[in-house]
Amino acid sequence: MRRLLEENSGLRVVLLLCLLAPSLVSSITVSTPAELHASRGDAVALSCTFVSTSRPTSKMTVDWSYRPQSGGPPQTFFHFSSRAFPPLEGQFAGRIQWQGSPARGDGSISLINATLNDNGTYTCSVRNPPDVHGSPTSHTVLTVTPKTPSIRFSDVAVLLAFILLPSGIITLILIGWMLCPKKQHNQSKVYRSPIEVTEGEEYGVYQPAPKTKRSTCCQLYLMDSEDEAEYYNLKKRPVDEDYAESQC
Repeated sequence: MRRLLEENSGLRVVLLLCLLAPSLVSSITVSTPAELHASRGDAVALSCTFVSTSRPTSKMTVDWSYRPQSGGPPQTFFHFSSRAFPPLEGQFAGRIQWQGSPARGDGSISLINATLNDNGTYTCSVRNPPDVHGSPTSHTVLTVTPKTPSIRFSDVAVLLAFILLPSGIITLILIGWMLCPKKQHNQSKVYRSPIEVTEGEEYGVYQPAPKTKRSTCCQLYLMDSEDEAEYYNLKKRPVDEDYAESQC
């Protein structure tokens, strides 16, 4: 009877060890963000952390796989084992950088210049023998959207320069036009022959030139070509010193 009890106790211990053994080697846990959002052209940090009861060794591996949003089987595009092996061809060639640190339980990577074709599910798998069971994988759903246009300060400055500057110049011209009204042009000018003799000139008598008002700078500026010619011809016309008045 005593011998039977001892045998039963031994069986219980063996059964208990068998139950506890898987839990001792299946303690690795991998964690990633459930969702990530990015704009086209951004650099996306694909975070992956893991917890293992065993210290990471040269046998530890990290694999990243990708499944498109449209569906299909996952495809491994990145592998780490003592050193990083980024993809040399395919969709992610030249756009994956290793950011992890196995000693700190980090297996993260970064995706450079995200595109709309990168939408999908990214899976991080970590193996650290003897911890190869438990939850060695974790998934992240990445959503890349078109970048919203943004107005930079330089664009605003150029826009203001092309709109406000011409508007200001036109406003100044209009104000000057209102403050200095243009002299009305006399449409009833009569052409006078250069050999025409007026009354009094045949006897050598010159009529005194009529007193004219001195033109202002504003009137001279707004004077048209015909008025200018008449004005300067009048100033250059010789007059008798005894009868002409000074125009200055």
